[in-house]
Amino acid sequence: QVQLVESGGGLVQAGGSLRLSCAASGRTISNYRQTWFRQALGKEREFVATISRTGALTDYADSVKGRFAISRDNAKNTVYLQMNSLKFDDTAVYYCAAGYTGSSYYMSAAYGYWGQGTQVTVSS
Repeated sequence: QVQLVESGGGLVQAGGSLRLSCAASGRTISNYRQTWFRQALGKEREFVATISRTGALTDYADSVKGRFAISRDNAKNTVYLQMNSLKFDDTAVYYCAAGYTGSSYYMSAAYGYWGQGTQVTVSS
């Protein structure tokens, strides 16, 4: 079992930055691919970014490519999402996920462990 706790969300003006953290406990996260999803009010949960177990490989949604950066510190059992040049459309609850089952990592159904989410609100 893995417990995930997100932090770092908040209110920021458009163009600003935030760094989200996802701290894992229960098992070492170096065993898991880690992924960030987000869900805006009234919309489906969508893929944001993913990072391989070693951190060597990353992938991003087109909407955040060049603005967001995912990283991990396996020694601290923590994954990060650095968000720069934030836009109003980035407003959402951000979730980290682990326990990838091996199907498409873009899909939320492929993950067995989720955090409770952290709210990011970008004012225009």
